[in-house]
Amino acid sequence: MSDSNMQKALDEKHERNREHRIEAVKRWVAYLKSEPPEVWGPQQNAVVNDQLDAAQSVGTSAQHQQHVKNVAADIAAVKDDDAAESE
Repeated sequence: MSDSNMQKALDEKHERNREHRIEAVKRWVAYLKSEPPEVWGPQQNAVVNDQLDAAQSVGTSAQHQQHVKNVAADIAAVKDDDAAESE
């Protein structure tokens, strides 16, 4: 398979994946509209909690965690500065 054919196949795969994600989001929205928050809320919380657990189990180093915190603080500071300037 030539490079251009491989790229085309990869692009097609990405587009299919994108379409599947969009359809999944549409199904979730339809479910949210059809069920009360008492039903879907705990389900959504379980998904988010599982994602957080998975992220925490990756075992990043203390140095990397500190780097992430520093970047987040820098972003927050920029947002605060922008908000103050726009007032």
